[in-house]
Amino acid sequence: MKFICDGLSLSEAVTKTSKACAVRTTAPIMECVKLTAKNDEVVLLATDGELSIRKVVKAEVFEEGEVCVAGKLLSDFLGKLSGEEVTIRTGDRGLEIGYRDAASSLQTLPAEEFPEIGLEAGESYFVMKQGALKKVIGETVFCCAQDDSRPILKGCLFEFKEKLEVTALDGYRLALSSAEISAENGETSIICPARTLTEISRMLTEDDKDITVYTQGGNLLVSADGMTIVSRLYRGEFIRKESVIPSSFLTEVTLPRLELISSVERAAILIRGDKNNLVTLEVGGDSVKIRSASDMGNVFESVCASTLGKDVSISMNAKYLLDGLRALEEEECVLSFNSAISPFILQNKEKKDSLYLILPVRNAQ
Repeated sequence: MKFICDGLSLSEAVTKTSKACAVRTTAPIMECVKLTAKNDEVVLLATDGELSIRKVVKAEVFEEGEVCVAGKLLSDFLGKLSGEEVTIRTGDRGLEIGYRDAASSLQTLPAEEFPEIGLEAGESYFVMKQGALKKVIGETVFCCAQDDSRPILKGCLFEFKEKLEVTALDGYRLALSSAEISAENGETSIICPARTLTEISRMLTEDDKDITVYTQGGNLLVSADGMTIVSRLYRGEFIRKESVIPSSFLTEVTLPRLELISSVERAAILIRGDKNNLVTLEVGGDSVKIRSASDMGNVFESVCASTLGKDVSISMNAKYLLDGLRALEEEECVLSFNSAISPFILQNKEKKDSLYLILPVRNAQ
């Protein structure tokens, strides 16, 4: 195998593809990116068994062939070059990389050892704007569970109704976002891994251009800009959001979102490292008071607000509150409460296509 291509294009392609390489595995081939040089392009492919990423790069191919090389190593190495043209070939020393008047080599593995990846589009699909898909992913994926105690919660639930509704939760908080879809056929719902959605979001660049996502046989496939992502979908029963989100509230408070974020950020500094990372909101009258306390000191601030209903004092994890507030987009937000021990929600004041639910924490102080 031998080809010449732009170093920056190859570096970016390897970086994107290597996101699917396995990190901790007993099979070295799963840590590799497979390079296939043919005609006037190089195809890069990586997989960890759940997520697979394929990327195509234009190249001047002198000798066709394929080989596997450690993805993270190749990504780091190419990232340190200045983007000049590179010559890639296979030889006695493995994968030989020529640039300027220098040459380096990396060990390789046979391409025959790389697992087969199905890249056929399924019969079920949905179509929507790239910008809309990127938005609903960004507004929900951070609420997915991180541990393996309940694997299904490591993904987002996609439900196809009059709109697409995307739900994520980790047992302490919930995110819900909706968006218009142009067309849909087949599946009524799917559960997609958060890691897959993060990589899909990174590949979406043209906000007003349609993107088609295919599903079939428990797998998902999506392509854009010379890049294809294939992923296994999760199977099982997802928690019904209707049983979690309250239908009514006793207290609603409207206040400037950025002012609240700044105040909570300052309050969070003193409780950094504490087990529950607790901040307390005291809602009532024409203000919301923000409190935090630790052995290092305490914070007490006030943000002007408009309150309807009963006064309430409620404590919660500061990070969860900040994550929800930052995911909103309007200047003013609405927080809705029932009691100091009941779940509460955050929403934009006007546009109600997303919401964030957070479980409070009993404050022993």
